[in-house]
Amino acid sequence: MFTIDLTVRNTPFPISVQRKTAEDAEAVYQLILAAMSSGKPEIVELKCEGKTEKKIAVRASEISGVQVTQKDSATTASGRPPGFFALASE
Repeated sequence: MFTIDLTVRNTPFPISVQRKTAEDAEAVYQLILAAMSSGKPEIVELKCEGKTEKKIAVRASEISGVQVTQKDSATTASGRPPGFFALASE
């Protein structure tokens, strides 16, 4: 299972949807990148394959980042997948 996380401006938590295959996850990633780079205030609507009742719609101009992770990949000590930012401890 692959998770696509969207970081939205002025929102403290990411919005996530899931895809079952790498190809489907890559297609969603490319769709979001195209919407972000278009510069138009279009709406991106996504459905989750992991939780079939979950649907989201977000204005493309408000998306500030997108990340794709594989669910069974390495996780941090907190049990969460690595995010957009990593803080190094000294």
